[in-house]
Amino acid sequence: MNTWGMAGVDLNADLGEAETLLPSDLAILDWVTSANLSCGFHAGNPTVIQASLVAALERGVTIGAHVSYRDRQGYGRRPQEVPAPRLRADIVEQYEILSGLAAAAGGSVSYIKPHGALYHRMGVDEAVAAAVVDAVKECGARLLVAQGGTVVVGLATQAGLEVISEAFADRGYLGDGRLVPREDPDAVFGDPPVVARRAVSLVVKGGIEAADGSWLPVACQTLCMHGDTPSASVSARQTRVALEAAGVIVRSFAPRS
Repeated sequence: MNTWGMAGVDLNADLGEAETLLPSDLAILDWVTSANLSCGFHAGNPTVIQASLVAALERGVTIGAHVSYRDRQGYGRRPQEVPAPRLRADIVEQYEILSGLAAAAGGSVSYIKPHGALYHRMGVDEAVAAAVVDAVKECGARLLVAQGGTVVVGLATQAGLEVISEAFADRGYLGDGRLVPREDPDAVFGDPPVVARRAVSLVVKGGIEAADGSWLPVACQTLCMHGDTPSASVSARQTRVALEAAGVIVRSFAPRS
Protein backbone atom coordinates (compact mmCIF):
# COMPACT_ATOMS: atom_id res chain seq x y z
CA MET A 1 0.00 0.00 0.00
CA ASN A 2 1.27 3.53 -0.66
CA THR A 3 2.55 5.68 2.21
CA TRP A 4 -0.72 7.61 2.35
CA GLY A 5 -2.64 4.35 2.90
CA MET A 6 -5.91 4.32 0.94
CA ALA A 7 -6.20 8.11 1.19
CA GLY A 8 -4.51 9.18 -2.00
CA VAL A 9 -2.03 8.80 -4.82
CA ASP A 10 -0.63 11.12 -7.47
CA LEU A 11 -1.13 10.37 -11.16
CA ASN A 12 1.65 11.73 -13.39
CA ALA A 13 2.39 11.69 -17.11
CA ASP A 14 5.45 12.34 -19.28
CA LEU A 15 4.41 15.08 -21.71
CA GLY A 16 5.74 17.80 -24.04
CA GLU A 17 7.76 15.23 -25.97
CA ALA A 18 6.40 15.81 -29.49
CA GLU A 19 7.11 18.59 -31.97
CA THR A 20 3.60 20.01 -31.56
CA LEU A 21 1.08 19.98 -28.73
CA LEU A 22 -0.85 16.76 -29.30
CA PRO A 23 -4.60 16.40 -28.65
CA SER A 24 -3.73 13.24 -26.70
CA ASP A 25 -1.47 15.26 -24.37
CA LEU A 26 -4.32 17.68 -23.68
CA ALA A 27 -6.65 14.76 -23.01
CA ILE A 28 -4.16 13.22 -20.57
CA LEU A 29 -3.85 16.53 -18.72
CA ASP A 30 -7.58 16.37 -17.99
CA TRP A 31 -7.00 13.30 -15.78
CA VAL A 32 -3.52 13.50 -14.23
CA THR A 33 -2.44 15.60 -11.27
CA SER A 34 1.24 16.07 -12.17
CA ALA A 35 2.97 16.57 -15.52
CA ASN A 36 6.62 15.67 -16.15
CA LEU A 37 7.51 18.08 -18.94
CA SER A 38 10.39 17.51 -21.31
CA CYS A 39 13.15 20.09 -21.07
CA GLY A 40 14.27 19.65 -24.68
CA PHE A 41 17.26 17.36 -24.22
CA HIS A 42 15.49 14.15 -25.28
CA ALA A 43 12.41 15.48 -27.07
CA GLY A 44 10.13 18.46 -27.55
CA ASN A 45 10.92 22.09 -28.34
CA PRO A 46 10.36 25.45 -26.60
CA THR A 47 7.03 26.00 -28.36
CA VAL A 48 5.46 22.68 -27.41
CA ILE A 49 6.92 22.79 -23.90
CA GLN A 50 5.49 26.28 -23.36
CA ALA A 51 2.09 25.18 -24.71
CA SER A 52 2.15 22.13 -22.44
CA LEU A 53 2.98 24.34 -19.46
CA VAL A 54 0.08 26.67 -20.16
CA ALA A 55 -2.32 23.75 -20.62
CA ALA A 56 -1.16 22.17 -17.36
CA LEU A 57 -1.50 25.43 -15.42
CA GLU A 58 -4.99 25.98 -16.80
CA ARG A 59 -6.00 22.60 -15.39
CA GLY A 60 -4.30 23.02 -12.02
CA VAL A 61 -1.77 20.28 -12.80
CA THR A 62 1.54 20.35 -10.92
CA ILE A 63 4.64 20.74 -13.11
CA GLY A 64 7.88 18.77 -12.87
CA ALA A 65 11.11 18.86 -14.87
CA HIS A 66 11.62 15.65 -16.88
CA VAL A 67 15.40 15.86 -17.21
CA SER A 68 17.43 13.44 -19.31
CA TYR A 69 20.68 12.65 -20.99
CA ARG A 70 21.44 14.91 -23.96
CA ASP A 71 20.13 12.36 -26.48
CA ARG A 72 17.44 13.47 -28.91
CA GLN A 73 18.35 10.80 -31.44
CA GLY A 74 17.76 8.02 -28.92
CA TYR A 75 14.86 9.72 -27.13
CA GLY A 76 16.92 9.66 -23.95
CA ARG A 77 16.59 5.90 -23.70
CA ARG A 78 20.11 4.92 -24.73
CA PRO A 79 22.76 4.25 -22.06
CA GLN A 80 25.29 7.08 -21.82
CA GLU A 81 28.62 7.53 -20.09
CA VAL A 82 28.61 11.14 -18.94
CA PRO A 83 31.18 12.60 -16.50
CA ALA A 84 29.56 13.68 -13.25
CA PRO A 85 30.32 17.43 -13.63
CA ARG A 86 28.74 17.51 -17.09
CA LEU A 87 25.73 15.47 -15.97
CA ARG A 88 25.12 17.84 -13.06
CA ALA A 89 25.43 20.84 -15.38
CA ASP A 90 23.06 19.28 -17.93
CA ILE A 91 20.40 18.63 -15.29
CA VAL A 92 20.69 22.15 -13.90
CA GLU A 93 20.47 23.60 -17.42
CA GLN A 94 17.30 21.65 -18.15
CA TYR A 95 15.70 22.67 -14.87
CA GLU A 96 16.52 26.31 -15.54
CA ILE A 97 15.08 26.11 -19.06
CA LEU A 98 11.77 24.75 -17.77
CA SER A 99 11.72 27.08 -14.78
CA GLY A 100 12.14 30.08 -17.07
CA LEU A 101 9.30 28.94 -19.31
CA ALA A 102 7.12 28.20 -16.29
CA ALA A 103 7.74 31.63 -14.79
CA ALA A 104 6.80 33.26 -18.10
CA ALA A 105 3.51 31.34 -17.97
CA GLY A 106 2.85 32.35 -14.38
CA GLY A 107 3.79 29.03 -12.81
CA SER A 108 6.71 27.19 -11.23
CA VAL A 109 8.48 23.82 -11.30
CA SER A 110 7.70 21.74 -8.21
CA TYR A 111 9.88 18.64 -8.64
CA ILE A 112 12.42 16.81 -10.77
CA LYS A 113 11.96 13.41 -12.41
CA PRO A 114 14.76 12.01 -14.59
CA HIS A 115 13.79 10.35 -17.85
CA GLY A 116 14.58 7.07 -19.56
CA ALA A 117 18.13 5.78 -19.34
CA LEU A 118 19.10 8.36 -16.72
CA TYR A 119 16.16 7.35 -14.50
CA HIS A 120 17.16 3.69 -14.62
CA ARG A 121 20.90 4.34 -14.25
CA MET A 122 20.47 6.43 -11.10
CA GLY A 123 18.63 3.49 -9.59
CA VAL A 124 21.61 1.13 -9.84
CA ASP A 125 24.73 3.30 -10.18
CA GLU A 126 25.82 5.15 -7.05
CA ALA A 127 28.03 7.63 -8.92
CA VAL A 128 25.22 8.63 -11.30
CA ALA A 129 22.77 8.76 -8.41
CA ALA A 130 25.10 11.08 -6.50
CA ALA A 131 25.43 13.37 -9.53
CA VAL A 132 21.65 13.54 -9.86
CA VAL A 133 21.21 14.31 -6.17
CA ASP A 134 23.87 17.03 -6.30
CA ALA A 135 22.18 18.58 -9.34
CA VAL A 136 18.74 18.54 -7.71
CA LYS A 137 20.17 20.30 -4.67
CA GLU A 138 21.95 22.85 -6.87
CA CYS A 139 18.64 23.59 -8.57
CA GLY A 140 17.12 24.36 -5.19
CA ALA A 141 14.48 21.67 -5.74
CA ARG A 142 13.17 19.68 -2.79
CA LEU A 143 11.33 16.78 -4.44
CA LEU A 144 12.79 13.96 -6.54
CA VAL A 145 10.62 11.32 -8.21
CA ALA A 146 12.31 7.91 -8.35
CA GLN A 147 11.54 4.22 -8.28
CA GLY A 148 11.25 3.03 -4.70
CA GLY A 149 13.96 0.78 -3.28
CA THR A 150 16.65 1.91 -5.71
CA VAL A 151 20.15 3.27 -5.05
CA VAL A 152 19.23 6.92 -5.49
CA VAL A 153 16.57 6.85 -2.77
CA GLY A 154 18.99 6.48 0.12
CA LEU A 155 21.45 9.05 -1.23
CA ALA A 156 18.70 11.59 -1.85
CA THR A 157 17.20 11.08 1.59
CA GLN A 158 20.60 11.48 3.24
CA ALA A 159 21.04 14.74 1.31
CA GLY A 160 17.81 16.11 2.73
CA LEU A 161 15.63 15.63 -0.35
CA GLU A 162 12.14 14.17 -0.26
CA VAL A 163 11.83 11.18 -2.56
CA ILE A 164 8.46 10.40 -4.12
CA SER A 165 8.20 6.67 -4.84
CA GLU A 166 6.97 6.00 -8.36
CA ALA A 167 5.27 2.94 -9.83
CA PHE A 168 4.23 2.12 -13.39
CA ALA A 169 0.82 0.75 -14.27
CA ASP A 170 1.64 0.58 -17.98
CA ARG A 171 5.01 -1.19 -17.62
CA GLY A 172 5.83 -4.78 -16.77
CA TYR A 173 7.95 -5.65 -13.74
CA LEU A 174 10.59 -8.32 -13.31
CA GLY A 175 10.54 -10.41 -10.16
CA ASP A 176 13.44 -8.41 -8.68
CA GLY A 177 11.57 -5.11 -9.01
CA ARG A 178 13.22 -3.84 -12.17
CA LEU A 179 11.09 -2.91 -15.17
CA VAL A 180 10.90 -5.38 -18.04
CA PRO A 181 13.28 -4.12 -20.78
CA ARG A 182 11.34 -2.32 -23.50
CA GLU A 183 12.51 -4.70 -26.20
CA ASP A 184 10.99 -7.69 -24.39
CA PRO A 185 7.39 -8.95 -24.60
CA ASP A 186 5.02 -7.61 -21.93
CA ALA A 187 7.27 -4.60 -21.33
CA VAL A 188 4.53 -2.08 -22.12
CA PHE A 189 0.78 -2.36 -21.59
CA GLY A 190 -1.43 -0.33 -23.91
CA ASP A 191 -4.87 -1.78 -23.16
CA PRO A 192 -6.65 0.80 -20.96
CA PRO A 193 -8.67 -1.67 -18.81
CA VAL A 194 -5.48 -3.63 -18.12
CA VAL A 195 -3.58 -0.48 -17.16
CA ALA A 196 -6.42 0.60 -14.87
CA ARG A 197 -6.53 -2.80 -13.11
CA ARG A 198 -2.78 -2.75 -12.61
CA ALA A 199 -2.99 0.76 -11.17
CA VAL A 200 -5.59 -0.30 -8.62
CA SER A 201 -3.45 -3.29 -7.66
CA LEU A 202 -0.38 -1.11 -7.14
CA VAL A 203 -2.20 1.43 -4.99
CA VAL A 204 -4.79 -0.64 -3.12
CA LYS A 205 -2.92 -3.94 -2.78
CA GLY A 206 0.55 -2.42 -2.57
CA GLY A 207 2.04 -4.46 -5.38
CA ILE A 208 1.68 -6.19 -8.73
CA GLU A 209 2.09 -9.56 -10.37
CA ALA A 210 5.56 -9.70 -11.92
CA ALA A 211 6.35 -11.14 -15.33
CA ASP A 212 7.35 -14.46 -13.77
CA GLY A 213 4.02 -14.76 -11.95
CA SER A 214 5.37 -13.89 -8.52
CA TRP A 215 3.85 -11.23 -6.27
CA LEU A 216 5.97 -8.08 -6.11
CA PRO A 217 5.44 -5.45 -3.39
CA VAL A 218 5.88 -1.97 -4.90
CA ALA A 219 6.13 1.39 -3.11
CA CYS A 220 3.74 3.83 -4.75
CA GLN A 221 3.15 7.50 -4.01
CA THR A 222 2.78 8.42 -7.67
CA LEU A 223 1.73 6.41 -10.72
CA CYS A 224 3.25 7.18 -14.12
CA MET A 225 1.27 7.19 -17.37
CA HIS A 226 3.63 7.24 -20.35
CA GLY A 227 2.21 9.69 -22.87
CA ASP A 228 3.72 7.79 -25.81
CA THR A 229 1.99 4.46 -25.09
CA PRO A 230 -1.01 3.34 -27.15
CA SER A 231 -4.33 4.82 -25.97
CA ALA A 232 -2.50 6.78 -23.25
CA SER A 233 -5.27 9.33 -22.79
CA VAL A 234 -7.90 6.60 -22.49
CA SER A 235 -5.70 4.74 -20.02
CA ALA A 236 -5.31 7.91 -17.95
CA ARG A 237 -9.06 8.43 -17.81
CA GLN A 238 -9.89 4.82 -17.01
CA THR A 239 -7.11 4.64 -14.44
CA ARG A 240 -8.36 7.70 -12.57
CA VAL A 241 -11.95 6.48 -12.67
CA ALA A 242 -10.92 3.04 -11.42
CA LEU A 243 -8.80 4.45 -8.60
CA GLU A 244 -11.57 6.75 -7.40
CA ALA A 245 -14.09 3.92 -7.62
CA ALA A 246 -11.77 1.95 -5.31
CA GLY A 247 -11.88 4.78 -2.76
CA VAL A 248 -8.53 6.33 -3.65
CA ILE A 249 -8.19 10.11 -3.76
CA VAL A 250 -6.12 11.14 -6.79
CA ARG A 251 -4.14 14.22 -5.84
CA SER A 252 -0.74 15.75 -6.46
CA PHE A 253 2.07 15.09 -4.00
CA ALA A 254 3.12 18.72 -4.49
CA PRO A 255 0.14 20.99 -5.11
CA ARG A 256 1.27 23.98 -7.10
CA SER A 257 1.35 27.37 -5.41
